[in-house]
Amino acid sequence: MTILVLLIALAVFRGLGALGVRRFATWPTAAAHALAIMLFMTSSAHFVPGDVTVMPTHDDLLAMVPPVVPFPSAMVYLTGVLEFLGALGLIIGRTRRAAGYCLALLFVIMLPANVYAAVAEVPFDGAPATPLWQRIPEQILYIAVALWPTRGALPLPRLPMRSRRQAA
Repeated sequence: MTILVLLIALAVFRGLGALGVRRFATWPTAAAHALAIMLFMTSSAHFVPGDVTVMPTHDDLLAMVPPVVPFPSAMVYLTGVLEFLGALGLIIGRTRRAAGYCLALLFVIMLPANVYAAVAEVPFDGAPATPLWQRIPEQILYIAVALWPTRGALPLPRLPMRSRRQAA
């Protein structure tokens, strides 16, 4: 489902770019916004109570957390906040580069949870567990899409440096 959201959003944003919407004139920028849409969707699941059956819930994600991770519920909330902040960072041109790098790192850090969920056959949103052969390439795709917009993104503004005379 998430990969479909990513691909459809990418097609829509790039289509808008082809129609003249300058914000989406390049593939990397369209990809940044598409990944942001996907992340807004996935991050919301981190905060949905377990009794909701319309979408994945906090409990679904909690089941994916490997037993060795301390404070699993807090980690689910934390990753939801980080995904949301990363999505915001992707749509703001000045923070796109940092957001892309941070999201790539987050996807790498969350990979063990995806491996655990596949190996332990943890069901997700009432569906059978996604097999490992599918989860690993999907995570690699998300990492690549997170890094793609960083290539042409503006660097973070640097704070002015004080000279040695001013410091003395």
